[in-house]
Amino acid sequence: MRAIIPVAGVGSRLRPHTYTLPKVLLNVAGKPILGHILDELVQQGFEEATIITGYMKELVEDYVKTNYSLKCDFVEQSELKGLGHALWLARHTFTAEPIFIILGDTIFDVALENVLKSEHSSLGVQTVEDPRRFGVVEMNDNTNFVAKLVEKPEVPPTNLAIVGLYFIRKPYLLAECLDYIVTSDIRTRDEYQLTDALQRMIDQGEQFTTFPVEGWYDCGKPETMLATNRYLLERKPHSRECTDTIVIPPVYISPSAVVERSVVGPYATIAEGAMVLNSIVRDSIISDYATVDQSMLDRSIVGNNAQVRGNFRRINVGDSSEVDFSTP
Repeated sequence: MRAIIPVAGVGSRLRPHTYTLPKVLLNVAGKPILGHILDELVQQGFEEATIITGYMKELVEDYVKTNYSLKCDFVEQSELKGLGHALWLARHTFTAEPIFIILGDTIFDVALENVLKSEHSSLGVQTVEDPRRFGVVEMNDNTNFVAKLVEKPEVPPTNLAIVGLYFIRKPYLLAECLDYIVTSDIRTRDEYQLTDALQRMIDQGEQFTTFPVEGWYDCGKPETMLATNRYLLERKPHSRECTDTIVIPPVYISPSAVVERSVVGPYATIAEGAMVLNSIVRDSIISDYATVDQSMLDRSIVGNNAQVRGNFRRINVGDSSEVDFSTP
C-alpha cells in the first residue's frame, strides 16, 4: 500500500521558523513533524510513499532519503493551488492498490489496522466546535455511509470534520475525479479541493465510511505545535541525567544536548546539540544547536542555532537569531 503525503505548504503561521525550514521539518518532541508521521507509517507496514513537495523541497527530500528506506516518489507542487491540485499532480504514482493520504502537518493517534482492511473507502473524522475551516461530513442515517461532503461551509450542516486522513480503495477513480475538477476548473475558495473530488466519487457511486480520530494533533501554529509537543512527550518521554540539573518529566533531552545547572520540564524538548545553561525551561521547544543561558522560558519556541540570554520571557525566536535580555 502507498502513502501519499502532501508537504508543499509554506507554513506562514509558523514564521519566523519557516523562513529557514519547511514546516514539516520543525522539531517536535525530538524529531521533525514529518519524522513522526513516517515512523508511524513504517510501523504500519507501508513500504512506498509519494511525497508532494514545494517549499524548500530539497531539504525535505534530503531528510527522507537520509533517514528512511521507504521507496519514495517526490512530486513538486510549484504553485499552491489546493490539496486537490497537489494530489492531481501525483496521480501518476497511483496504482490499483489502495492508498492512504495523510496531511504532512498532522500527527495522529489512531488504530489503522482495521481502517486499512476496510472494504470501503473511509475518512478520518472528529467532532469539532467550529467546523467552518474543515471539510464537513453529512452521513446517511439509513446506510451509515457518507451522503455529502462540504468544504469549509459558512453554515456547517454538522460538526463532523475531516481531519486529514483518507483511505481510498479506488485510486483510479480518485484520479479521474481529480482530473475532472482540475480540467473543468472547478474551484472552491479559489482552490482545487480534494473534498470536491471525493464528492464526485460519491456522486458516481463510491461508498465512503468514516473512522473516528480521537488523537489528532495539528502543528500549523505555535500554540498547536506546543500542544502537540506536550502530547508526544506524554506518550514517549525520554530523559537522561544532566549535570546539576533537575529534570521534571515528561521531557526529551537529546543525547548530544548539553544541560547544566538548570531546571528542565515538564513538557520541554531539548533537541540535538542544544545547550541549556543556568536556566529554567518548561513547556518549550529548544531546537537544534540553540543556546539558552541564564533564562527562564515558558511556552516558547527557540529556533535552530538561536541564542537566548537573560530574563523570564515568553518568546518565539527563529533560526540563527540572538536575543539578550541581560542587564548591560
